[in-house]
Amino acid sequence: MLGDALTPVTENPSRAGIFLDVDGTLAPIVERAEDARVPAETVDALRRLAGRYACVACISGRAASDARRLVGVDEITYAGSHGAELLEPGADEPEVASAFAEWEPRVHEFVQSQHLGDLRVEYKGPIVALHWRGASDEAERRAREIAGHANGFVTHWGRKVLEIRPPVEVNKGQAVRELIRRHSLDAGLFAGDDMTDLDGFAALDGLRAVRVGVRSAEGPAEIVERADLVVDGQEGVAEVLAAL
Repeated sequence: MLGDALTPVTENPSRAGIFLDVDGTLAPIVERAEDARVPAETVDALRRLAGRYACVACISGRAASDARRLVGVDEITYAGSHGAELLEPGADEPEVASAFAEWEPRVHEFVQSQHLGDLRVEYKGPIVALHWRGASDEAERRAREIAGHANGFVTHWGRKVLEIRPPVEVNKGQAVRELIRRHSLDAGLFAGDDMTDLDGFAALDGLRAVRVGVRSAEGPAEIVERADLVVDGQEGVAEVLAAL
């Protein structure tokens, strides 16, 4: 039963954290990132969880402020740019890793120097995402050519998206570990659907943990293979949130 699978975090919420990817987990993947929406029932569930657990956080590839805008729950924490930013409840601006932030002009300049064709550009602070969902096959070929020119930067592939990142080590697991430290947690749940979420899974090692893999046609097999609990789409995640 679902309740039994969640026992590691539900038995002592005052020492547990709930960590959630946003796009593909709380919100459906859409053609344009700015059109994504989190269902109202999920927003209500997050507000309830914020009053029950020691830490509730959205761990996103988006900028932290954009993730807060999308989710719309001010009472929880947002880790943005794959862990490079932390936006705590009540804060107006996120804490940004300085070594990461200083690369922003160089990443933007590189992307703007490329022939982008049909690629859609999303600026996420020092990270720039190139999307081709709904575009022609030529757009993906352009993305692969740009990746081949991105010497000195880090390239990361996701679900119909290429990210150009600074050559500074950041990942979602770093943000999760920092929040575990800040809140003295001994249990945690991480839910995600894509490769970057595997770092969030790994950050729970050593805790009483529940790793929720969101199964999808485009998602990597590793999400399902490494999960303690597998659900289908955002509806499955909503059931988990209700059970918490």
